[in-house]
Amino acid sequence: MDETMRLTWLLSALALFVPGLLRADIYKYVDASGQVYFTDTPLQGNRYRLEWQREASKIAPASLGAVRPQTGIIAQGRVLTSRPIEPLPQSQAERRALYHPLILANARRYGLSPGLLHAIIRAESAYNPQAVSPKGAHGLMQLMPMTSARYGVRDPFDPAENIRGGAAYLRDLLDLFDQDVKLALAGYNAGEGAVLKYGRQIPPYDETQEYIRRVLRFYLDERPASLVLTAR
Repeated sequence: MDETMRLTWLLSALALFVPGLLRADIYKYVDASGQVYFTDTPLQGNRYRLEWQREASKIAPASLGAVRPQTGIIAQGRVLTSRPIEPLPQSQAERRALYHPLILANARRYGLSPGLLHAIIRAESAYNPQAVSPKGAHGLMQLMPMTSARYGVRDPFDPAENIRGGAAYLRDLLDLFDQDVKLALAGYNAGEGAVLKYGRQIPPYDETQEYIRRVLRFYLDERPASLVLTAR
């Protein structure tokens, strides 16, 4: 199958999920491992090499009927990849159940709350192991390439590796910030350097502050009603 045909299938598939994509520009990137990405949003970071940019309307088919079941799609961040992926369960509850054993194992391994790991994964990727953000974060826990390298994650799209790396990072953040959940979440979103820069306070970034509120809301959903989250 040639590249134009493959891209046509990818565009057709994503058009079902992202209305208006066919009017956007499409970028092709290749990373250091040879993985190919198609996206309507320029990717950040030196890991990605831009191969070409084209108007989607010039390569998209008139019909959406030629989509193959195994075409890889990453809807979050509106990024497409040529990497074949297994179909995900449609409901978030089913996806949650699918990855719960890995989450529980890593929570035990690193002394973390399974509910907190669930909350982060729900906020980061909605349990999509193939998610890629416009900034270049990957997988269930949206690991940046530097974080993956730091924790020995060779394939961030592998759920087992991704959750292990994300859990190890969260453990280190909690230890760094004296078990303060809010500061650990701030570090997870903005980087621990940003938290240290502002004197071990939550950085004044709207995105980070909203991220903390969202994760804590999801965390409360995970906890028994008799328990109340205490975080400074």
